[in-house]
Amino acid sequence: MSDSALNSSGSILQSIGIFGGTFDPVHNGHVMVARVALEELGLNRLLIVPAAQSPFKPEAALAPAAARVELLRLALADLQRCELDLQEVEREGVSYSIDTVRAVAERFPEAQLFYLIGADHAATLPQWREAAALAELATFVVVPRPGEAVPVVPEPFRGQVLAGQPTDISARTLRAKLAAGEPIEDWVPPAVAEALKTMHLY
Repeated sequence: MSDSALNSSGSILQSIGIFGGTFDPVHNGHVMVARVALEELGLNRLLIVPAAQSPFKPEAALAPAAARVELLRLALADLQRCELDLQEVEREGVSYSIDTVRAVAERFPEAQLFYLIGADHAATLPQWREAAALAELATFVVVPRPGEAVPVVPEPFRGQVLAGQPTDISARTLRAKLAAGEPIEDWVPPAVAEALKTMHLY
């Protein structure tokens, strides 16, 4: 345990992970990332934060938030130490990471925060809203993509790369399979597959 994982009194800090996204819809790749993050980072808790609207795709039409949240509940039902955090859905509109991280830091003032990001977003961190403040609040954990070089997290951000086998499952491809009526049982947890059959979201 490094000194950075201790508070001023010498007690071990809690480790809190933040895993945000549109989850449109949630799939096995998301669940795998959550499992690996919990284990590898030694997290006391992993907050799953569905977005009302992504700042990277502000014009994208998403499935209703209530439906995406329900699918997340089903997908995470058996995953210990995972918790749905609905702050971005409740705020509505475009979600910015700095607002979410600040809210988590206020909720867990003695915690070490780990923010999971996709490999494609790592290089853009300096352009994120209030980047300097964000860099102070959390360590950024890059989720690699299969077959692609692992990006370097730029300074002043603290970063590391999540180990484990990258997955090539994408929500976009899953939506296309659903729209075409193709089987999805290998792509999502069983409870999610059953729910998607009745929701007709895509």
